[in-house]
Amino acid sequence: MSAHASPLFEPVVLGSLSLPSRLVMAPMTRNFSPNGVPTEQVVEYYRRRAAAGVGLIITEGTTVDHRAANGYPDVPRFHGEDALAGWKKVVDAVHAAGGKFAPQLWHVGNVRRLGTGPDGTVPGYGPMDKFKDGKQIVHGMTAEDIRDVVNAFAQAARDAKAIGCDAVELHGAHGYLIDQFFWEGSNQRDDEYGGSLDNRGRFAVEIIRAVREAVGPAFPIIFRFSQWKQQDYSARLVDTPELLEQFLKPLAEAGVDIFHCSQRRYWEPEFEGSALNLAGWTRKITGKPCITVGSVGLDSEFLEYMVKTDKVAKTEANIDDLLQRLAEREFDLVAVGRALIVDPQWPAKLRAGRFDEVLPYSREALKELA
Repeated sequence: MSAHASPLFEPVVLGSLSLPSRLVMAPMTRNFSPNGVPTEQVVEYYRRRAAAGVGLIITEGTTVDHRAANGYPDVPRFHGEDALAGWKKVVDAVHAAGGKFAPQLWHVGNVRRLGTGPDGTVPGYGPMDKFKDGKQIVHGMTAEDIRDVVNAFAQAARDAKAIGCDAVELHGAHGYLIDQFFWEGSNQRDDEYGGSLDNRGRFAVEIIRAVREAVGPAFPIIFRFSQWKQQDYSARLVDTPELLEQFLKPLAEAGVDIFHCSQRRYWEPEFEGSALNLAGWTRKITGKPCITVGSVGLDSEFLEYMVKTDKVAKTEANIDDLLQRLAEREFDLVAVGRALIVDPQWPAKLRAGRFDEVLPYSREALKELA
């Protein structure tokens, strides 16, 4: 197995991004940054994964500087001197361990609930107003609101480059703000940001263009998207390769360098008549490098382990299929989530074929930073 796994640990150059391996740490919210500031514990959490062989660390979602960006307690900010100083320590530690680093820039949108910090009076912001029991719980974004959020993403990317990050990832997946504009179920606006697929993608295009202007032509921009949503696991943004092309091309042309293609199960074909997964189709359509993700190395998909259950996930499953797809260049990079939450040495153990030493994932693993 160690010989078979070696392609995962080959250095790779993707445009201006040079990585020591094809392994990526997937972004995973951990809620261990009081007042939004990464602690020394967070520094060590990311450093250990880089030292074990992860080529690119993509952080948990980090909120941009907008009053409604945050939706959860103790998630990190990517704005303010204190938070940026904390992230600078993480960047330096990951670099010292041999890895590369990209923050995931995030706005939760209408997922935010009244009472959420830092100002509990601020409702969620989204494509449309939403009221409950006579109280506004979601503020439908005006043109000025859209400009503010676009500028917040651009400033966060500018700050990321300034503190030495190697790339940024824009969170356009899983039913958060950017994705809420994509998804017809949550975006029924009647202006230039709603209606057609092209119009629903306009908000993301404007963010990408602003980020590109902020960081210059060579700094890598990663864009994460998904078909499934937290609000609807069976949702599909597009149903055909033709519609996927219509969706992706404007994003690529706006400045995306790498697409991070989120699936619940990476091995599932995206469309009938082809074995290609979402990353494979995205790479074929855009010609851009792609990251695959979704239950990599686990014997079942993630939802079984995110509810109250005594089950644990094994980590030896599906590796051979993954490596075959990588060898065929269906995708370029492989993101790993839960296996890395519980076991920072997972890459080193995989490389050496020491599967009997791999720690299984369970829901209990979310309670601490290992």
